[in-house]
Amino acid sequence: MTADAAPERWLRDFAMDPGDADLLADPYRAFAILRERDPVHWSGHGYWVVTRYDDIRAIVMDRQNFGQGDFERNIRLLYGDDFDVLSHPAYRWLADVFVFQDPPRHTRLRGLVTQALTARRVQSMRPRIQEITDRLIDNVIANGRMEFIHEFAYKLPTAVMCDMLGIDADEADDDLLAALNKAIQDSFLVLEMRPLPEADLKRANDQILFLERFFKTIFDRRRSAPRDDLATALLNARDGGSGLTEWEMTTVAIALFGAGFETTAHMLGNGLFTLHRHPEQWEKLVNDPALALSASEEILRFESSLTMTYRKAFADTVLGGHTIAAGQRVMAMLGAGNRDPRVFSDPDVFDITRDGPRHLTFGGGIHFCVGAELARLEGEIGLATLARRLPNVRVETRDPHWRGVHFRGLTELQLSW
Repeated sequence: MTADAAPERWLRDFAMDPGDADLLADPYRAFAILRERDPVHWSGHGYWVVTRYDDIRAIVMDRQNFGQGDFERNIRLLYGDDFDVLSHPAYRWLADVFVFQDPPRHTRLRGLVTQALTARRVQSMRPRIQEITDRLIDNVIANGRMEFIHEFAYKLPTAVMCDMLGIDADEADDDLLAALNKAIQDSFLVLEMRPLPEADLKRANDQILFLERFFKTIFDRRRSAPRDDLATALLNARDGGSGLTEWEMTTVAIALFGAGFETTAHMLGNGLFTLHRHPEQWEKLVNDPALALSASEEILRFESSLTMTYRKAFADTVLGGHTIAAGQRVMAMLGAGNRDPRVFSDPDVFDITRDGPRHLTFGGGIHFCVGAELARLEGEIGLATLARRLPNVRVETRDPHWRGVHFRGLTELQLSW
């Protein structure tokens, strides 16, 4: 396809197709075209695509008219009516995890999770996150180079979550971190919301079963030997006399690991790559590492690690002059809203000192990312430490390969110093 042909095709039947090379390389071009010419777009693939900030925010904040809907039906739309969703472990856990639930079940489960993952618990991790970050840099600094995605960006959030769950440092070695990262990466293919080839679906199922066994072992240990950690807090969380079942705890643990992997790891990788495409911004951060938190927020806006979220309409709703009928699905394009010129001044300019409206990457309303505070803390500490300890780092990757469109992250990033 020629570059000139792409816009008309996107306007006809936009889809988050990871095989679309133009979209994969630069989704923001497609987002801008839709945002300006067809902001509430009916895709030929059977859903609405919404690209303006105010419309997206209205959808994610509206718990009355929009929600997650029937997860099993959504999956059958991909594979056909005869597809047995719950016979596949990779989809079975997604069908039950609180992230894809609506009230009242979502309310109960999220309330129990937030009892365990409190702001105080997250902030108490600051010294440990700093230690883990320094250790990861210590492991490679003498080499003068590293492959950043696998040697740092994936390992940091995984090691932090292991620490929070009370997994001892000698247990959370490189082999375990690599196995957990591979399991999350393979199993989260199902979140791309496209029919997977048989081999990919089998791999996702196998990896989810590995994660289920792993977390069952952790919770069994804490039941007999409680500690001051997240695993014990999840065991102890109560709503009246009711706590999380073992299956619910497992789905929560997988979700928290996955959220750290997808959001935090890709934010770090996308961020370092973007900072070095804008060397004046990297210089600002090196000169003032206290800008790291602001830099994290700008990275999440400018190069969103999560570009979209699905909702289902519960009632007929008028949006942008179109009626979204009850039962129809909506693809709210967070990455498009994050560059809406109606909200952000010079939205295609990357500026780590930017102030003003919040980005949409963490979603909103009752489904606002439960791990947002932890992701922000890891991003702040990770970027500040890199700026202090590797101020002369160079990005050697010139032709980046992006892992996907829904979850936008680099497959590798070669660095030297």
